[in-house]
Amino acid sequence: MEFPKLEGLATAGGLHTIGVCSAEPFVDVASALVERKAAGFNGKLGFTYSDPELSTDIRRTYPWAERLVVGIRSYVPEAGTPDHQPDSAVVARFAVDDAYQPLTAALEVLAQALREDGWQAAVIADDNRLVDRAAAVRAGIGWWGKNTMVLAPKVGPWVLIGTVVTDAPLDITPPMRRDCGTCDACIPACPTGALVAPGVLDARRCLAAWAQAPGIIPIEYREAMGDRLYGCDDCLDACPPGIRLLESAKEARGMVDVSWLLGASDQELLDRFDRWYIPKRDPKYVRRNVLIVAGNSKNAMLVDAIIPFLRHRSSIVRQHAAWALGRIGGSNSVAALERARHDETVPDAQRELDLALEHAR
Repeated sequence: MEFPKLEGLATAGGLHTIGVCSAEPFVDVASALVERKAAGFNGKLGFTYSDPELSTDIRRTYPWAERLVVGIRSYVPEAGTPDHQPDSAVVARFAVDDAYQPLTAALEVLAQALREDGWQAAVIADDNRLVDRAAAVRAGIGWWGKNTMVLAPKVGPWVLIGTVVTDAPLDITPPMRRDCGTCDACIPACPTGALVAPGVLDARRCLAAWAQAPGIIPIEYREAMGDRLYGCDDCLDACPPGIRLLESAKEARGMVDVSWLLGASDQELLDRFDRWYIPKRDPKYVRRNVLIVAGNSKNAMLVDAIIPFLRHRSSIVRQHAAWALGRIGGSNSVAALERARHDETVPDAQRELDLALEHAR
């Protein structure tokens, strides 16, 4: 199989570009993952941090691997740009549609072509078994950005990455001789200072990480969450290599009505957001995020929809409902919080209610 044939199939399938690299372990990345995990920078993130040795050595999954055919596909401009409204929660662009579906479909065409030539091939995307950003950089598709993303010419950071693992002895494409230079626009753009150094993310401060994390979102980050329901695009928005493409994303997309979210059943939430990573597929984490958005809106019209969550079976939801009512304030919020405080038996939720009452009164 010649590279030009694969490249033609990739272009026809909607991929921005492809590159080929060896399947040798990413030793330096493994060391970085271990070091950052030891420093706590992974926060509650699992993903490739869960098993650095596995995620940096594809041969642990596919012992026959010789090459990685890495492809990227942009989800902009199709994902549009949110039109921030007081009654809406915002979804990061990568999650507006199932952008992995066309990526994996295009990669499967490449894999099938390799199989027809007699080689083994498997598609792997959005998978903890491969540090796909490192593979993309090694394959010459882009370079490591200071925002930790892979940046590619013409599309910047607005890409998803996928790989075809194969034993075909394909010619290797050289790494790209390019970097961010003196540009560090992404670093001050982060609302919580999660980019603690160029190319280093402290997930304990990252709003996108918190939106996907289990448990309580710390009080110190809730106001910064603003209207974010899932994900955060701030460091991508600021990235100059992607600005021209971003300017073409004119359609208003990525907003979800907060009233609908508050009134939706558990199953409705799971059905609508079936492609999202939600810890243990438990809708309480979507509700937690929605309640933060509702509290940040300070919209008194939402109080009646929030109050029932003070009696939710999950203390996580109850605590975030209390916080939301404390942010909005008003006599109805105070009365509901006082009733809930009288009945609450979980110490953490009691403390949250006390704080909410201080703010609401």
